[in-house]
Amino acid sequence: MSSLLTDSDLVHEVKVVWLEDPEGLDYVRQALDKTPRRKNKPRYARDGRMIGYIELGADAEADPDSGLYRRRVFFLLPHDRDSDPEGVYRQGAPGEAVDPRTIEPNCVGEKTPRSQLGTSSTVATTGS
Repeated sequence: MSSLLTDSDLVHEVKVVWLEDPEGLDYVRQALDKTPRRKNKPRYARDGRMIGYIELGADAEADPDSGLYRRRVFFLLPHDRDSDPEGVYRQGAPGEAVDPRTIEPNCVGEKTPRSQLGTSSTVATTGS
């Protein structure tokens, strides 16, 4: 989903809240979820676990039809690289995966060699 996000989708973001330290993660998945509040931990209804989320500023307006706010949520699924290093994402990453070190309010997260190839590949590439 990250390729579908634009900076204009994120103009009311004010704070990234991490539920887990992202430093040890090569990537996190990011998605825009509809939530009833601007702040506080949103509900999580996916497999896997929520790693973090965005809080919105007081000027953020809810969708007039649903009354819900669009907020980014960062998560990992059970088959992602952190839980299954030899699995399907041993190399490569899901389309919505971004490097958590590039996540800031109002900016779409970025794909990096680490997020796409993994820590060991990055170390091998930079060590040559």
